[in-house]
Amino acid sequence: MIRNVAVFGATGSIGTSALDVIARHPGRLRASVLAAGRNVDALVALCAVHRPDHAVIADAGLLDALADALRDAGLATVPHAGMAALDALASDADACDTVVAAIVGAAGLDSTLAALRAGKRVLLANKESLVLAGALMMQAARDAGATIVPIDSEHNAIHQCLPPQGGCEGVARIILTASGGPFRGRSRASLADVTPAQAVAHPKWSMGPKISVDSATLMNKGLEVIEAHHLFGMPAERLDVLVHPQSLVHSFVEFIDGSTLAQLGLPDMRTALAVGLGHPDRLASGVSGLDLLQHGRFDFEAPDTDAFPCLALARDALVAGGTAPALLNAANEVAVSAFLQGRLRFLAIPALVEHVLAALPAADAASLDVLREADAQARGLATRAIDSGAVH
Repeated sequence: MIRNVAVFGATGSIGTSALDVIARHPGRLRASVLAAGRNVDALVALCAVHRPDHAVIADAGLLDALADALRDAGLATVPHAGMAALDALASDADACDTVVAAIVGAAGLDSTLAALRAGKRVLLANKESLVLAGALMMQAARDAGATIVPIDSEHNAIHQCLPPQGGCEGVARIILTASGGPFRGRSRASLADVTPAQAVAHPKWSMGPKISVDSATLMNKGLEVIEAHHLFGMPAERLDVLVHPQSLVHSFVEFIDGSTLAQLGLPDMRTALAVGLGHPDRLASGVSGLDLLQHGRFDFEAPDTDAFPCLALARDALVAGGTAPALLNAANEVAVSAFLQGRLRFLAIPALVEHVLAALPAADAASLDVLREADAQARGLATRAIDSGAVH
């Protein structure tokens, strides 16, 4: 039986990696839905290769452009536009049985929730949705019998190290590894004038600009700590981080009997995607095995939270609970966007997040509406702080 896969964020780095794996298994996998944000030409080019049933452009104003381009290319793919269309296809049993959730940021929450509520298999590459509404998402998955396979390399590693039946019984500690990003080893003072181009030049991973900046600030690892808490039910005090610049050991699981399991592999997202697409079976991903004679050195060090305070801010938000992670995520998204536009200094990213968290105390996250309101308040406050020069 062929698995029909919807790839949300198809033109991004995760999406293109997912499509590469899917194309390697034509008898088992098929891209049935492709979705992108605003890049009609790139989406249509992918449709020409993968021939999906449906194509979605998130910007509703681009529906005619998408329809015209699909028709001109001679494709029978049905065009859709807008986030409501994305949610509808995510929940449609005929459209897909598996969703690769790779839309960056909080924008990916609704379609991910729609897929979970429909009981789909969700390959979760959108960590922000779990940070924003982790408890609600995990409950939705349990209620509908949905399967979540994390695609972040670290959480996918943990997923592989845990018993096949899942759960964390017998687990003493989970240790997430971090590459350290492009500025590992630098002092806080030396980061004052770094540029967006320097921040997105990741030494190991090929990622989009937002995630690359998060890696450079270590916010990415902070968000992953929150994500791990929800995925695996681990409290903050049993979630640790080690910097591992080689990016070959993707995470550790330490058990109460003194055993520690680790998952190793080259830094290529196709491995994690193949795990998710084939689960519980193994699929060829196109990634070579790890040559330990060539890559035999493994270094580890503690993260520098003085130079990179975002990790500590994320931990504090996790401990505070309620709406605090949503506030953290929203403020960070605004800060990173402003940095990439040249409107905010690199060191002002954590300063802006801290400013928002101090001004908006955490409240009980009683519903999705409460979380959305917290997200909106944080974005508004962060934007005003930038515009007024309060944080620069």
